[in-house]
Amino acid sequence: MGYSIALAGKGGTGKTTLAGLLVRYLVEKGKTPVLAVDADANANLNEVLGLEVGETLGDAREQMKKGAPSGMTKDLFMEMKVQEAVVEADGFDLIVMGRPEGPGCYCAANTLLTQFLDKLLDNYRFTVIDNEAGMEHISRLTTDNVEVLLVVSDPTHRGVQAASRIVDLTEQLGLSIQRRMLIVNQAKDGQEAMIREVVGRFGLELAGIVPEDPLVREFDLEGKPTVDLADNSPALNAAYRIFDRIAGE
Repeated sequence: MGYSIALAGKGGTGKTTLAGLLVRYLVEKGKTPVLAVDADANANLNEVLGLEVGETLGDAREQMKKGAPSGMTKDLFMEMKVQEAVVEADGFDLIVMGRPEGPGCYCAANTLLTQFLDKLLDNYRFTVIDNEAGMEHISRLTTDNVEVLLVVSDPTHRGVQAASRIVDLTEQLGLSIQRRMLIVNQAKDGQEAMIREVVGRFGLELAGIVPEDPLVREFDLEGKPTVDLADNSPALNAAYRIFDRIAGE
């Protein structure tokens, strides 16, 4: 796998919007090909990126649990389903992990899924993984290193505390993550000093602060892909400054 950046955070922090903007940043900077992985059970990265999704890896796992079609090996079936789940776009591809596991054992399906997902990741220069707060998908299905984990919080004490717990969880899960950093999103004017004080209290490394942006809210309300934000968007520009420090080399 190339250079991988994962994002995590509780719902409502704007994590998926930032994941989409990171994909846009990497494509604009020519750091292609990029693979966007939607590993949030509440999958909507495709909406941020303006893409339609058919097959998901969750669908493949459910079908695999029932057995491969007659005349096809399990390996070949899973490889085919992984390829079918890739949505191609300009400079990047998207793959959606999909639904969480239901009742029963998924060990065999997950083993094959991990095997073919790892092969797929080797084809990309950058991978952007949009995770759920619980990190279930990344803990089960990503065996390679994650260079940077960006945990996204809103500008509140409770939000930063929740972000700190996500960082602690990654350590408890034994995930191989080189660097863990915090992005505080949706900050209002005049909050920077307070945010830095709270972040310092929890001992987190602050990647940067992204301001509240009416353009983002407008795009969300109208269901427009936030990856199409105008260049004068304050949130876009703040996010790009953060990405410059993380992936700009």
